[in-house]
Amino acid sequence: MTDLLFIDGQWTAGSGTRRGDVFNPATGGVIGSVPFAEAVDLDRALAAAGRAFPGWAATSAHDRAILLKKSANIARDNAEEMAQAISREQGKPLSEARMEAGGAGDHIDWYAEEARRSYGRIIPSRAPQVMQSVILEPVGPVAAFSPWNFPVGQLVRKIAGALAAGCTIIAKGPEETPTCIALLVRCFEEAGIPAGVVNLVFGVPAEISAHLIPSPVIRKVSFTGSVPVGRHLGAMAATHLKRTTMELGGHAPFIVFDDADAETVSSLGVGLKFRNAGQVCASPTRFLVQEALFDGFLARFAQKAEALTLGAAEEPGVQMGPLAHARRLQAMQDYVADAVAQGARLVTGGARHGNEGWFFQPTVLADVPLSARIMTEEPFGPIAVVNRFATVEEAIGEANRLPYGLAAFGFSNRIERTHAMVRWVETGMLSINHFGLAAPETPFGGIKDSGHGSEGGSEGIMAYLTPKFVSQRNG
Repeated sequence: MTDLLFIDGQWTAGSGTRRGDVFNPATGGVIGSVPFAEAVDLDRALAAAGRAFPGWAATSAHDRAILLKKSANIARDNAEEMAQAISREQGKPLSEARMEAGGAGDHIDWYAEEARRSYGRIIPSRAPQVMQSVILEPVGPVAAFSPWNFPVGQLVRKIAGALAAGCTIIAKGPEETPTCIALLVRCFEEAGIPAGVVNLVFGVPAEISAHLIPSPVIRKVSFTGSVPVGRHLGAMAATHLKRTTMELGGHAPFIVFDDADAETVSSLGVGLKFRNAGQVCASPTRFLVQEALFDGFLARFAQKAEALTLGAAEEPGVQMGPLAHARRLQAMQDYVADAVAQGARLVTGGARHGNEGWFFQPTVLADVPLSARIMTEEPFGPIAVVNRFATVEEAIGEANRLPYGLAAFGFSNRIERTHAMVRWVETGMLSINHFGLAAPETPFGGIKDSGHGSEGGSEGIMAYLTPKFVSQRNG
């Protein structure tokens, strides 16, 4: 696919000549290009989304669900092609890319069913002649901004949620991974979603957000990305009184009490930390281990991290791919150097892997002081910090120390410890004794600087609906 913009039901290369290079992170080489939308293209998309909204909003939830379920089945049929594109452009192992692409149909299916369950309610009135009701209506055309780390997995929630609610959408996809995004949008097109309901653009992020968000056509903004960009877009949306869903960065604690099984938990921790080379907003960064288990856990964790096989997605047995950007290599080296200078212990890794592509070794740091940058900044890469704690209160205090609040993990077989984590850890998502986040039927979102609102679950569709209260007197 070369015409990667999708506007008003038509694939196009846009009205200008600007394009951006697309790289293979495993080699660092250019493998294609993506057209950048100009102002005239964005105006066409706004006009299309605004024009299509009344008809799509008036389409029954039953009929919207039928089209969404058809889209889901097409997504399943095209999952392998999407997975190959994800791996090629984003760098994650093909096994991970297949899980991401293969789950797209499930997300669409979930929202298709939620479309038919967007119930209002009746409120008992104080007068017998009065009927009081609440009706849920689509908020309007949506501007959605999606990241490169899970290009299909993140955008499918925004598109499916908006469409299920009766909204139209202009999706700004990540320029790093345009092909898999276009393949996802094509699934909705082939299912028969009307022209203008789904639109896709790429381009200079600041230009597109500055053009779309202030437009009177747009009634809702959904963004997944970094905290600084989220603050900027949130402020822009607030200036124009636009509703927002913000899924921002994290710095997840991974709390391991001394009654947990070090072998099992270290295996799970390595899998969670180093999947997608640590480029996961909900990835654990601070591994907080109770003193009696600390040495055993650290030894197992470091050994398993060292044993991971790095390589290009198509190579057999690969367990971790490259970083998505060349600039991230220097960022990882800077975090390690700063931590060691502050007194941390480098247990394993800490350097670039190989001399081709953007690979960085799985890295484990231990006994890292709070003064180190990595203890306050989201690394978004394959670096794990393993520190010790003595008491429940100390562990929860460290978990809550940062302004982030996206995800947290906890491991203990004692009910008083798990109850303390449930009650006191400040987070939007908490997974205890396993990994249980990001299923279509569960809400995904954070609190504090990690954003607000949720995608997935019944909460996901509510983000695109607005309540209308009706009080009607009869007789």
